[in-house]
Amino acid sequence: MANFVLVHGAWHGGWCWQRVTAVLQKDGHRVHAVTLTGLGERAHLLSPAITLDTHIDDVISAIEVEELSDVVLAVHSYAGMIGTAVADRVSKRLKHLVYVDAVVPKPGESWSSTQSAATQQQRLAAAQASTRFSFPPPDPEVFGLHGADHAWVKRRQTPHPGNTYQAPLDFDVQRVAAVPRTFVNCTQPALATIEPSRLRVKDPKFWDGAWLPNSKVVELKTGHDAMISEPAALARILMDCAV
Repeated sequence: MANFVLVHGAWHGGWCWQRVTAVLQKDGHRVHAVTLTGLGERAHLLSPAITLDTHIDDVISAIEVEELSDVVLAVHSYAGMIGTAVADRVSKRLKHLVYVDAVVPKPGESWSSTQSAATQQQRLAAAQASTRFSFPPPDPEVFGLHGADHAWVKRRQTPHPGNTYQAPLDFDVQRVAAVPRTFVNCTQPALATIEPSRLRVKDPKFWDGAWLPNSKVVELKTGHDAMISEPAALARILMDCAV
């Protein structure tokens, strides 16, 4: 039996992992799908006080309260920022870190750092115009979702806390790189905002050469929300990381 902690990306909640959770639990594993403060069923807590550190604490607290060790930590999209921080701060708790089509930052970068100026301006303007400093979700079509899956995600997405967007993350690359890492590259369609991370995880110079050793890239021919569009395939990747 392995311990899995699953962390959703922006606008989502623990709900998005339902199909992956079912596969993992059927195989006898212990699974915790964390919902970050201000999102999903915790959307009523949305406020300008929520920061990147709030979300990092959400995940570390879940691991500590459940007394988990040898954790396979899977982080999606925005939560790549969180997974990197968790690996830096409680690396001894982790067995493997899985970036599911996720942001892979450099020290000192924010989630916004690798995004275009136009995207940054749009999201910040939306946050400033909102009552609780948040920006609204996109149409799930950009995640490659259609039909019932599109409708399911569209009605469940919630605005994302704006003060997580430009918050810089400092971390020790050697400490994070000591944790085995897998990057799941979702390619059909490929979400444009993840492209910088796709290039980084293949670059021998990334993290001053610390990234490539102890890491691998796995391709999934599906859209950004692989936990919804290809849950069985993603679950198999996660279980392989637990071996």
